[in-house]
Amino acid sequence: MTFLTIGHRGVMGVEPENTLRSYLRAERCGMDVIALDLRLSKDGALVAVHDPEVDRTTDGSGAVADLTLAELRELDAGQGEHVPVLEEVLDAVRVPLQAFVGDPAAGAVLAELVLRRDLISRVEVASDREDVLAGTARRVPCVRTVLCAALPEGDAGPLVDRALAAGAATIAVDIGRLSLDAVESAHAAGLRVTGRAVNTLDLLRLARALGLDGAATDFPEIRSTGRFTA
Repeated sequence: MTFLTIGHRGVMGVEPENTLRSYLRAERCGMDVIALDLRLSKDGALVAVHDPEVDRTTDGSGAVADLTLAELRELDAGQGEHVPVLEEVLDAVRVPLQAFVGDPAAGAVLAELVLRRDLISRVEVASDREDVLAGTARRVPCVRTVLCAALPEGDAGPLVDRALAAGAATIAVDIGRLSLDAVESAHAAGLRVTGRAVNTLDLLRLARALGLDGAATDFPEIRSTGRFTA
């Protein structure tokens, strides 16, 4: 199957993370998928911010959940970019999206949007919580889901069991913790496996050697290099 290159928060190694500028560059560079993080603003908008607070990625401060969309819009998210809402991202790029949500409330809002805009073919839902993935799948039958998790030492069985119980199609794991046995166990169970964050040629070679289905990266050159790396 095709080896997917996943743009991590766009291409956050060279552009402000989780901004339209970063997503658009990821698309121009040929990323197969764009991974972004979603949180709910105080007034219920799905905004693309990774951290619980805006302090690290903008010129503002405070919790995302305590700020309205209008207040978030006033912040500079880097190079004059503002904090985008999911609808803006969907309208700006055509690349499939992997939308990470960390709580059931955000998952429910995302599920409603996927249904309303018929986005099953464009958006897969990622989370580190099985209840979020299972809840989304109940609301949106046939939605593709990704379990983002830490691989326990030794046997990959518990992680595979968690993913299957949540109905996930893919597990996303820190590439530094992956082994060939773990990847083969997941594949044997019908799961796809992606590694993060693949930001060097050596890690890209490792991803290929492990037989991964894809790699999340911060840098656009990994996409061009990956086409020639066996």
